[in-house]
Amino acid sequence: MLMKKNILFVLVMMISLGAVAQRATDIDSLSTPIKKLHKKGDFYFTWGYNRSCYNKSDIHFVGPGYDFTLHDVVAKDRPTPLGISYIDPQQISIPQFNFRIGYFINDKYCLSIGWDHMKYVIDVPQRVSISGNIGNMISDPPISTNVGSVNYAGTYNGNSFEIQPDFLTFEHTDGLNIATVDLERYDLLWQSKKNPKLGLSVLTGLGVGPVIPRSDVHFFGVGANHPWNLSGYGGLAKVGLNFDILRWLFFRTDLKIGYISLNKIPTTGRNIDVAKQNIVFYENSWLLGFKF
Repeated sequence: MLMKKNILFVLVMMISLGAVAQRATDIDSLSTPIKKLHKKGDFYFTWGYNRSCYNKSDIHFVGPGYDFTLHDVVAKDRPTPLGISYIDPQQISIPQFNFRIGYFINDKYCLSIGWDHMKYVIDVPQRVSISGNIGNMISDPPISTNVGSVNYAGTYNGNSFEIQPDFLTFEHTDGLNIATVDLERYDLLWQSKKNPKLGLSVLTGLGVGPVIPRSDVHFFGVGANHPWNLSGYGGLAKVGLNFDILRWLFFRTDLKIGYISLNKIPTTGRNIDVAKQNIVFYENSWLLGFKF
């Protein structure tokens, strides 16, 4: 809820800034900027960090002896507390980070490639609904579904069900990684007369690419923090503000909404056991950029 409020706040601020920039009387005419802030042939590099939130998601588990779906599963991101890891070169990839490299194909449009390292952790315990079937023994070699005092075997048809750690832990914390190729558009909102290197632009864009999570899943106690795995694909749309500080330095914040389809999530670590899910995500990132 807090993340969604933050995204709404930033979106309102962006719209307000755009309106102010367009109406201001002491700035340059937007149609005749003093000096172009973005030029054909420019490259840029950005690095920064993100927060993300997710819609409820259905997770489908399938393998020998079972085929079931957990419905409307709640998950959150897992931001690293502010500390040395955000500036230590040996630890900067631990938090939820983003990096991107772009090339301006003309003064307004840019092609970029980048990596968004989000994190996704389902709440445990939580109550959901379940449909499908679970046998007394699943997978191969067999795993018992009679755990402690609970026997999870049965046929389910939308039953209320509580996820407990002995049944499932499920997270993409190393992380929920999406690598996208984006087409971006930049529109000037404001440029300083006294210092034409100083300016504000609005950024919009679309991106698509593979999703390569590292999933830490334990299913009936069997599993691991699995290796990175090409599990699916995703797409996104974004809007942001780009604040040019120097000819070579800028700050950017953007908001993204995206869709991820994962069809090969490892669970027990055996190829015969997989999970599938589709995720709608919202992401807010804050980035420092360099042009060259």
